[in-house]
Amino acid sequence: MSSPRERVPREFQQRFGVQPAVLARAPGRVNLIGDHTDYNEGFVLPMAIDRAVWIALRPRVDSLVTVHSLDFGDDLSFDAGAVEHGTGGWGEYVRGVAWAIGASAVRNGAPLHGFDGVVAGDVPLGAGLSSSAALELATARAFAATSDLAWDPAQMARLAQRAENEWVGVNCGIMDQLISAAGLAGHALLIDCRSLDTRAVAVPAEVVVVVERAVVEAADAEAASNRPNRLSQGLRLPARKLRKLAGVAAVVAVVSGAADAAREFLRASTP
Repeated sequence: MSSPRERVPREFQQRFGVQPAVLARAPGRVNLIGDHTDYNEGFVLPMAIDRAVWIALRPRVDSLVTVHSLDFGDDLSFDAGAVEHGTGGWGEYVRGVAWAIGASAVRNGAPLHGFDGVVAGDVPLGAGLSSSAALELATARAFAATSDLAWDPAQMARLAQRAENEWVGVNCGIMDQLISAAGLAGHALLIDCRSLDTRAVAVPAEVVVVVERAVVEAADAEAASNRPNRLSQGLRLPARKLRKLAGVAAVVAVVSGAADAAREFLRASTP
């Protein structure tokens, strides 16, 4: 079976009769240190993986966006200048990014141009590898290409996070979007989720990161989809209480040994 990198331009050629002008990509991620600390303004150490979402596209002169998903066999069409909610599913992440970018100052008053595209990915869905963030950042890269937007990883990550929080309704932190926007091959990325300062950390050549996927089917699909919201709410509340009791602005290390583990990883990775 061919990869998404090969499939999307081929399908684009078949649908539109021309080669795509742009091939946008954004990777999934694994996290090495700092689970559930990103929405409490802590430190995380994720790394991008070799699974990604790809969009083959051509810019349009108007604001219409049309996208065909090879993974879902579904078509999406909307006006990026007047985005409205659809019926849910993968298309809401694309709409949400258009809405967030359109409402931001990143455009400097310029219109947001649409595109015709074909999308596919090989980030497993529901496996904790951030397939949604990969779709959001691939979409952001598509709009950056069609509307001549400067690529500021932190800024684009914030906009994608806003799309997921406010448009899709998932209360995620910033980690998934920022590593997808700023990840480097062969490196993890130390992120201060309060300031969004980042530091690329080289992963030693002899280190191999293996992702083991365990799939558990939820009896209640709605409960499974709401799990991120329940987790973030449950973990935000204790951190808020700790901040209030301690009289500090942020709680950056709560789990015993996490800070020591991060320091040890950085020490081992620094020449």
